Amino acid sequence: MTFSLQQHGISVAKVLRNPSPAVLYEEALAHEHGSAISATGALIAKSGAKTGRSPKDKRVVQHDHINDDVWWGSVNVGLEAGSFDSLRTQAVDHLNTCSRLYVIDGFAGWDPRYRIRIRVICERAYHALFMQNMLIRPTAEELDSYGEPDYVIYNAGRAAADTGIPGVKNSTSVSLCFDRREFVILGTEYAGEMKKGVFTIMNYIMPKQNVLSMHCSANEGKDGDVSIFFGLSGTGKTTLSADPDRALIGDDEHCWSDEGVFNIEGGCYAKAINLDPKAEPEIFNAIRFGAVLENVVYDRDTREVNYEDSTITENTRCSYPVEFIPNAKIPCTGGHPSNVIFLTCDAFSVLPPVSRLTPAQAMYHFISGYTAKVAGTEMGVTEPEATFSACFGAPFLVWHPTRYAALLAERIRQHDVRVWMVNTGWSGGPYGVGKRMSIAHTRAIIDAIHDGSLDQVETVQDPIFGVHIPVSCPNVPDEVLVPSNTWQDPQAYQETARKLARLFHENFKTYADQASPELLAAAPRVE
Repeated sequence: MTFSLQQHGISVAKVLRNPSPAVLYEEALAHEHGSAISATGALIAKSGAKTGRSPKDKRVVQHDHINDDVWWGSVNVGLEAGSFDSLRTQAVDHLNTCSRLYVIDGFAGWDPRYRIRIRVICERAYHALFMQNMLIRPTAEELDSYGEPDYVIYNAGRAAADTGIPGVKNSTSVSLCFDRREFVILGTEYAGEMKKGVFTIMNYIMPKQNVLSMHCSANEGKDGDVSIFFGLSGTGKTTLSADPDRALIGDDEHCWSDEGVFNIEGGCYAKAINLDPKAEPEIFNAIRFGAVLENVVYDRDTREVNYEDSTITENTRCSYPVEFIPNAKIPCTGGHPSNVIFLTCDAFSVLPPVSRLTPAQAMYHFISGYTAKVAGTEMGVTEPEATFSACFGAPFLVWHPTRYAALLAERIRQHDVRVWMVNTGWSGGPYGVGKRMSIAHTRAIIDAIHDGSLDQVETVQDPIFGVHIPVSCPNVPDEVLVPSNTWQDPQAYQETARKLARLFHENFKTYADQASPELLAAAPRVE
């Protein structure tokens, strides 16, 4: 029996609801230019002109009953309800012109108490397989009793948005309406827009239920101890949470409820650029039948993928079900975390390799979401560049960052959670002077956090950042633990540390109006 989309205003002769990966492979190969099967069995797809998200084109519909909830500004740009209706009509009209459509009905959230039903309506088999991987896949019985979805994604990405609609600035439009519980995509075929659309939805509805939604990875030790890892791109979040001695709960999006942590997703979305089978064997081996490879370059004869080739984009990606990881924990849930780890790649070489944070400092650094990347070398400029992203995921927040930070602090205090900041960046001087922190030392630090040995160590307080630095750590030289001791020029260290402290203060001005005195007092000292 053909599945009907009449209730969504769509009438198309062929609608495939939750087809098997094999069927979606056949559909993609037959109807989507650029599709292929890799030598390891993954579906290779191209996302067209857009090979990454378009955050500047995201809009949230303004309604009286949500306006006071939303953190309006550059992250959440308002859109009139009438404009959303026009965009939705445009998307539905386009989908009605298609000869075939794909529907994926799945769940977001592994905890049944907070699980929501997501329906994806799309014209590309690649998009359908991607979201089948990324959502939690219903059993046959759950699909039979699925009922009506809580949210619907209309992916009409092949149609350019009408710039004549008020509030639509260009041909790409990604808009979310909490009132209608609908998400409309026009003008971009990048699959990650759907994944992050679901995360944005969860970032709104979870805090309303006193559940903290988080952009983080999570794993669990053999004794049931859970750790969560926050960190921006390039800090080591995926690498350090992938531990053969610990079960993976999830790699990117989680919630923390009154019972513990649960993954939002049913899959993983890993970067594929420079993927090394020796360094990341779990991810490499997950790229098999059922996985989706985006925008990679491959040999036309052998279908071997060249993971080092960034001709199409640096943002090559792979999507696969979480159970493709051998030590994944199914269901993807865990107890209350014992450790929260903030990862930063500090190219200024100011922050210590590891430090302990108070709850107030945890709130401050969570809201700051700091890392530092090495600037481009054009004209000889190699000075590090500070990057801040609130709650380590600003583009996906809906509430003000202090709302998420307060929930985090509440749980840290309630469950006596240890909070650590781990610097995977530079030691002995900034980029160009010092050297990158040894991955072996960083792994030893993570191991010492997990086995509790770092809890027993004497600490010293950093005079500028106020964090507590362990003076020793198993398998890590003592001299690297206190940054000021690793610089040959103490005065240069002090100047650089004060500079970074000022950058923190400058960034935090955005949030200061809603920050408590305790939170403001956790800022680094600026002389």
